Amino acid sequence: CEITGMSRFTLQPAAGAHGELTGLLMIKAWHEQQGNLDRDEMLIPDSAHGTNPASAALAGFKVIEIASDSQGCVSLDALEARLSSRTAGIMLTNPNTLGLFEKDILQIARKVHQAGGLLYYDGANANAVLGKVRPGDMGFDVVHLNLHKTFSTPHGGGGPGSGPVGVTERLVPFLPSPLIEKRDQAYYFDHNRPLSIGRVKSFYGHFSIALRALAYIMTLGSEGLSEVSETAVLNANYVQARLGKLFDVPFDRLCMHECVLSAQTIKDKTGILTLDIAKRLLDFGIHPPTIYFPLIVKEALMIEPTETENKETLDQFIAVMERICQEAYESPDLLQQAPLKMVVSRLDETAAARKPVLRWERQD
Repeated sequence: CEITGMSRFTLQPAAGAHGELTGLLMIKAWHEQQGNLDRDEMLIPDSAHGTNPASAALAGFKVIEIASDSQGCVSLDALEARLSSRTAGIMLTNPNTLGLFEKDILQIARKVHQAGGLLYYDGANANAVLGKVRPGDMGFDVVHLNLHKTFSTPHGGGGPGSGPVGVTERLVPFLPSPLIEKRDQAYYFDHNRPLSIGRVKSFYGHFSIALRALAYIMTLGSEGLSEVSETAVLNANYVQARLGKLFDVPFDRLCMHECVLSAQTIKDKTGILTLDIAKRLLDFGIHPPTIYFPLIVKEALMIEPTETENKETLDQFIAVMERICQEAYESPDLLQQAPLKMVVSRLDETAAARKPVLRWERQD
């Protein structure tokens, strides 16, 4: 609560997307309790994580896409055009998936609140703002945090994850039950919550992940958490400054925890795709960054070095990217066949998507 500016949290949600669904169900329940049964639209930027529209649709909302402006942020004009008596809220990541801080966030919050909607904070990029600014101070009503990303547990690998959700005071009654309360120096489970959306996870969430995050937070303290953000932002801008000489930079401004580059010029001149570059990275023992996302950037590479990389490893990554760019111009065939050094060579991804083999059979 102190980190985010929220009033109360639930630790039940098992992942970020699960947290999104939990938060959206609370927003829906709040509107229903207010008698606003016609508020069924959720505004979502065109640069958003794919889980945002998926979670909104699963919660029963109609997804309304909001265009980005020339600076990669939410267009205030596009936002105003979409606000209506049907607006239930808006889902935002700040900084957004382009790694850019939404500088107009206070205006966005004011406009959405004046229209009767609530603000949902996708906490996937929280490691860029820890100790610097709180979602609650930006005007958000609901926040989820990815403990399996920002707070020490390795990201990816199939889990387990954790996506606790915090809310401002007016949404506390709708939190999943039971909540843990304290009375007479003893803790107990409070099931008497008539407005609660109910349980969203068996037992009480992924306890070990929450415990690890708590240890991480207590070990670092406020100064350490602030340093996490400083290092994440420094690392991303260092990579952008170095690789921006080889790749297109769609939004040429200071980024936050990640930078988004484009290989569009390389593709135009050599025929090499972002996919080819990603496959070639595997030959150097480097896991490729996210590619082709955000969707509004052609041939995108979303590079998120995080706070845990030092300059030596960043320089190694940059040197490999420089070599691959050189190969794109001098040996494009090599990149189109990559990876060359893996146990499995390049897969037919189209066939894998259309005709997946979902059963393993023992070969005697």
